[in-house]
Order: sequence, then C-alpha cells, then structure tokens
Amino acid sequence: MVPTMGPGLLSRFLHPNPAIRRELVDLLYTSLPQVTAINAASITGSVALAAAHRDPGYIAITCAIVINAIGRMVSLLRYKRRAARLSDKDVIHWERIYAAGAASFGLALGALSFRAFQLDDQPGAWLAFGLSMSYCVGMVSRAAIRPWVVLSTTAVLLAPTLIAGLIRPEISYRLGAGMLVLFWFTIREASRHLSKAFIERLEAKHALARQANHDFLTGLPNRAAFLNALETIAGSVSIVAIDLDGFKPVNDRHGHHAGDDLLRQVATRLSDCIGSSGMAARFGGDEFMLLKPVAEGANGREEALALTRDAIRALSMPFLLSDIPVVIGASAGLLVSDEPLSESEVADILQRVDAALYAAKRAGGGNWAWAEQHEAELRQTA
Repeated sequence: MVPTMGPGLLSRFLHPNPAIRRELVDLLYTSLPQVTAINAASITGSVALAAAHRDPGYIAITCAIVINAIGRMVSLLRYKRRAARLSDKDVIHWERIYAAGAASFGLALGALSFRAFQLDDQPGAWLAFGLSMSYCVGMVSRAAIRPWVVLSTTAVLLAPTLIAGLIRPEISYRLGAGMLVLFWFTIREASRHLSKAFIERLEAKHALARQANHDFLTGLPNRAAFLNALETIAGSVSIVAIDLDGFKPVNDRHGHHAGDDLLRQVATRLSDCIGSSGMAARFGGDEFMLLKPVAEGANGREEALALTRDAIRALSMPFLLSDIPVVIGASAGLLVSDEPLSESEVADILQRVDAALYAAKRAGGGNWAWAEQHEAELRQTA
C-alpha cells in the first residue's frame, strides 16, 4: 500500500462543512459496479500476460493486482455497512483508505505497463496501456468530486509508463512520455472543474435545507427542526422552554436592530450552555427551547435542572448593545421525558413545559418551574 497524506496536508482539501464532506465520501464509495468492472478487466489481462510469458515480473504484478482488487472490494462493502455509524473523523479516515486503495491499484497497473516495456512486449504494453487509460477515465468520471484522489492516483499510475518511455532510445517513445504529462494536466483541469461544479450544487442544496430548518436571525434550529429532533431522539431527554424577561422594554427603547442583536447574543449563550450534544432552538419572538440527552432517573433530573440553571444564569449577565450594557433575565419551564414520543405526545409535552414556563414568569421571573410540580399545584387548587 502507498502511504496516505498526513492530516495537515489533507486538511487543505477537506470541505469545511462536515455534512458535505460526508456526502462526498459516500459518493466515492458508490463506485462498486465500476470498481468491479476494472478489477475484472485488470485481473483477466494480467493473468493472460503472466500465463503467456511465464515471466516472474508479470506474475508478481498479477498477484499485486489481485490483492489490491480484493482489498478495494472489501473496503467498499465495509464502508456501506458502517456508513450510518461513522463520525466526522471516521469519514475523513475512510476517504484516506479509498485514496490509498485507488493509488495502490493504479501503481500495480503502471508496473504492468513498465514491465511490458522492459520485455519489449508490444501486445502486453498495448494491453497494459489500455487498462491504464480505462482506469484514468473511470477515476475522472467517479472520483472527480475529490480531485486530490484523482491526481495522486493517476500520477502513480502514469509514472511507470512515463519512466519506461523516457528510458527507451526511440524518439517516438519519448514523445509519448511527454504526451502523458500533458494528459495528466488535462485530467487535473477536468477533475477540478467537475469537482467545483458538483460541490457548488451540494452547497446550494444544503443552504436550502438550512433555510428550511434554521432561524434566519439567530442561526439556531427553528421550531420544525426542534420538533423533528424531539420525535426522533431516543432515551431520556431534558426539555427546557425559555422566555426572556424584560426583552420588550429593551426592544422598545433601543430599537429593533438592537433587539435583533440581543437575540443573536442570547442564541450564542444558549448554544454554549447546551454544548455539542444537545440542541438550542428559537421558537419565535423571545422564546427558545433546549433539548439534551440526560441520564435516567434522578440523575437525569439533576442534569436537566443544572442545564436550566446554567441557561438562566448565563442570560442574567449583562449584554452589550452598541457598547451599552443591558441586563435582562429569563424564566424557564422544564421536564424530563424517558420514552420516545409520538407526534401527539410531542404536542402535549410542549404544552406542559410551556405552562410551567409561564408559571415561573408569573412568580416573578428569573426562575424555573418543573412541569410536574406546576401540574400538582394546579390539582391542589382545583
């Protein structure tokens, strides 16, 4: 196997959006029919040359082609089985695996061409060169979405043929070697162009999806995204409804632009509180929702309460609006759900946590209320 690029060098070619990175690597691993075809053709051709000439070099190269072909097939099938469970870091690792497998296979094909030139086996050289060109075309048509993979693979594929042509005394071979360099630059431009066009389409698709599921002002997930997460999340989760105390006076006094700036700062603080394992969403106006997995039982309730306290504490600290310190506050209602929720149960949960929130606001604000506690108090007064 050829060595892969180090993390620092590869990072130059990584898309900043993890979702787009994942989609690009998924597309690399959909090339099973194409890889199967080139594997079959390459194994057939190399076995035929090895059997016809009984040359140790041909035999060794044939073994290398077979081993690489099997390795590529195994990696394609393994990725398909594991793709749904892979982390963003794992996806980058699998991109390197694909590149290493493609380059190793290309190097073996290049070696087959080099050996044919060494033996002055013109039919063998023609066969090996045809396989190499087929592989190049396949790489551009399938892997052009990741140009660095195409360029590194075609470079190691064409290099042995290039060297073999240059060491031959005939001028025609040397001219042919020069043409391979021009061919590589053509592949380079084609793969870059195709990659740019494809990634622009992906970015446009993801931008539209984000607009449908994110609040345009704060960048937080919106109500639709929160409800979808609530319906699909498994295990115990804390659900916290938050409403700002004193937002309207700030908005009236300093203007809507200042109010918008304040909401964006609130969104940032809530995102910091929830961390990467949860979700902070804006439901509209100055109302926000938090969703985060917690432990089961009493520990989960403690985690939910700690999250609520952190959020209220964070929102009670001064905000700067055009260098003017502004102090507001927040009230919250919370509960912990231990089971997956149906659509009707989600509506009931939101109604319960919202009622607890406004109970906390009626109590003076800057506080929180458990949904169960508020419901028990209502039953006592009924």
